[in-house]
Amino acid sequence: MTTIVPHCELTRKAIKWISEKQVETGKTHIVLLEEAAMRFNLSPNDMEFLTRFYKENSDKSPECD
Repeated sequence: MTTIVPHCELTRKAIKWISEKQVETGKTHIVLLEEAAMRFNLSPNDMEFLTRFYKENSDKSPECD
């Protein structure tokens, strides 16, 4: 039985996956965005959101807790 996953959840999973792969592989988010699009079956709107998300946040360093 297949389960339908909401698009917002797919987007969250894609962001998490991209972040993990950047650390593991050192690939840029641009390359990983294309891989995530195929892996998570992202729509063009999802891709536009992710592109904008990474563009707006690329100059910020991650905060440590």
